[in-house]
Amino acid sequence: MILCVAEKPSVGQYIAHVLGASSRRDGYFEGNGYCVSWTFGHLCALYEPQDYGDQWKSWNMSSLPMIPARFKIKVFGDDGVHKQFNILQNLISQAQEVINCGDAGQEGELIQRWVYQQAGCKVPVKRLWVSSLTEEAIAEAFKQLKDQSAYQHLYEAGLMRAIGDWLLGMNATRAYTLRYATNRQVLSIGRVQTPTLALIVKRQEEIDHFVPTTYYELKTKYRGTLFSMVKDEDDAAQNTHKEEIEALIATLQDKPLTITSVEKKKANELAPRLFDLTSLQVECNKKYSFSAEDTLKLVQSLYEKRITTYPRVDTTFLSEDIYPKVQATLAGIKDYYPQVTPLLPLKADGGKGASSLPKSKKVFDNKKVTDHHAIIPTGQRPDNLTEQERKVFDLIALRFIAAFYPECQVANTTVLAQVESVQFKVTGREILSPGWRAVFATAATPTGDTPADEDEAKETQTLPTFTKGESGPHEPQLIEKTTQPPKPYTEATLLRAMETAGKTVDNEELRDAMKENGIGRPSTRAAIIEKLYQRKYIVKERKSIRPTEIGTRLIATIVSPLLKSAELTGLWEKKLRQIERGDFEAAEFLDELKTMSAQVVRDVQTDLTGMCCPVCRKGTIIRGKTRYGCSRWREGCNFSAPFDTEPQK
Repeated sequence: MILCVAEKPSVGQYIAHVLGASSRRDGYFEGNGYCVSWTFGHLCALYEPQDYGDQWKSWNMSSLPMIPARFKIKVFGDDGVHKQFNILQNLISQAQEVINCGDAGQEGELIQRWVYQQAGCKVPVKRLWVSSLTEEAIAEAFKQLKDQSAYQHLYEAGLMRAIGDWLLGMNATRAYTLRYATNRQVLSIGRVQTPTLALIVKRQEEIDHFVPTTYYELKTKYRGTLFSMVKDEDDAAQNTHKEEIEALIATLQDKPLTITSVEKKKANELAPRLFDLTSLQVECNKKYSFSAEDTLKLVQSLYEKRITTYPRVDTTFLSEDIYPKVQATLAGIKDYYPQVTPLLPLKADGGKGASSLPKSKKVFDNKKVTDHHAIIPTGQRPDNLTEQERKVFDLIALRFIAAFYPECQVANTTVLAQVESVQFKVTGREILSPGWRAVFATAATPTGDTPADEDEAKETQTLPTFTKGESGPHEPQLIEKTTQPPKPYTEATLLRAMETAGKTVDNEELRDAMKENGIGRPSTRAAIIEKLYQRKYIVKERKSIRPTEIGTRLIATIVSPLLKSAELTGLWEKKLRQIERGDFEAAEFLDELKTMSAQVVRDVQTDLTGMCCPVCRKGTIIRGKTRYGCSRWREGCNFSAPFDTEPQK
C-alpha cells in the first residue's frame, strides 16, 4: 500500500479522486493500491519550554537564555488532532511507501516531515510537487515524484525558521516581561512581529513630530491649461516667499505668454506584471480594502477549488514550460472575459509574426522562477464563486489576459512657455493605442490607474494642441500650499515595507532584488499583521494603521537593536533563503541564533534603566540616544554611562 498525505481533508479528497481511491474510511480514502489521508495543518509543534523540564516551568531571569540541547516535537492540539495523528501513524506503519502531498512550500514541507518523524516512519518517502490542483496537474506531478532528500534544504530552512522564532520569541518575551511588565502583562516579542511594529511606531512618531510649513507657487492659466513656473535648480528656496511672488505676478499680469517649445515623445507602456502574493494583497487592499489575511484566505480558496495556481509565491514571472499551455488556459475562461476573444485565433506554438502569442521576457523567465511561478488562472471554469472570490479572481485573470496584449502606445508631451524672463512648463500624456489597457477598459474590475495625487494627475492629463510661437493672454496665480506629514501605513503600504525591510522602493526591478532581505515570507506576513491586531499593539482607523499606546510603549522599552531592526531581520531572512538553496549551512545559522538569543537576554539583564542613580542617589537612570543618564539631569546630576555598563551587584 502507498500512503499519500495531504495538508487538509479537501485536498486529500481530490487527490483520492484523481488516484481512484474511492472508498471512504475514518480519516482517509482507500482504493487502487493507495490510501490518501491528511493533516490539519500543524499536527506537530516544537516543545514548549515547560516540556523540557522543571527548570523552565516558572518564569525567572536566572533560567535565561533557554537553549535546548536538542529541539523536540510533540503532537499539538485537541482530541481531533490526536485522533488524526494516530490514524496517520497506523497507516504509516502499514505502508510500503509514503508520498508527501503537502503544501508545496517551506512550511508545508516542515508540517509533513514532523508528522513522519513523530510517527516513526521507516519507509521511503517521495515528494509530490504541484503548482495547481487540477486533475491534469496532479496526474502529471505523480509521474515526476522525487525522493524527499531532494527537498532537504527546504526542510532545513523551515526548521531553522521555526527554531529561530522559538529561541528569540520565548527568550525575549520572558526577559522583557520579567524586567519591564506591570500588572501581570505579558510583553510578546517576535522575530518578525517586533520589527514590523517598530516600522509602524516610527512612522507614527514622524507624523506626530511633523511641523508643517507653508510655501507658495506661481502658476498661470493659458487656454484652460495650468502651467507651473520652472524652478531654478540652484535656488532651493525659490517660490517660498509670498511677497516675492505677488510682486512677480504684478509685473507679469499684462504681459503675453508665448509657447517656446512643444516636445512630444512616443513611448510604450508594458502591461502590469502578473501577481505574486504580496502584490495581490496590496492590490486587494487598495481596491477593496481587503485585509492581507482576507486576501490570502480568498486566493487559497481559489487554489483549492482548482481555479488558480499556488498562491504563496514571491515571483511575478512564469517558467517557459507554461507557454504552450497558455492557449488552453485562455480558452477555459473565454466565456467570462470577452477580452480573451482577440487572442484565441492565435497559436501558442512559438511561431513567427501574428500567428503566435507574444512570449516576452517580462512574463516568461526561468531565471526568475524557483519552486513556483506567478499566480495565474488554471483554465478551469470559475463557477460558484463568492462575490469576494470573484473580485480576487477577476484581478488575477485580467492581469493574465493583459500580459498577451500589445503594449500601450502613449505620447508624452512637454510644453514650455515664457512670460518676460519667467519660464513655465506643463506636461501631459496622450494614449495613441490602448493595447493592454483595452483589457481593463471593458471590465467591471477597476485597474488602479486613477491618479493617486496631484502630481500624477498632471502627468496623465491630456493637453490641447499647442503650437510653438503662439502667444496670448494668461492668468497668473499665487498658489498657497502646506507641506504634508508622512502618510500612516495602510496594509498595502505596510506589506510593501515588509517586503523591502522598511525602505521605500517604487521601482519593480529594484524591489525584486530586495525581496530576499524582506521581513518575513509572503505566506507569513498577513498572519504577522493579524497577530499585531490581536495583541492590541496596532489598530486600524479606516484604512490607516496606527500603533496603540501599548505598542508604542513596547517599542520604547526594547533595548536590543536585534529585536526591532527591519534591516537586521531582513538579513536573517536572506540567510534562510540561502539555506533553502543550499548556499548556507543550517548548523552555522543555528549557532548564530543561539548567540543572538543570548545577547538579547544579556541586553535586558544589564539594562540600568529604572535603577537608582549611583551619583545623586535621588534620581533614576534613564536611557538617552547613546548613553545612560539621570532623571535629575535638569537639577544638575551629571551621571553618564555607556550602554554596556554592568549593573552594580
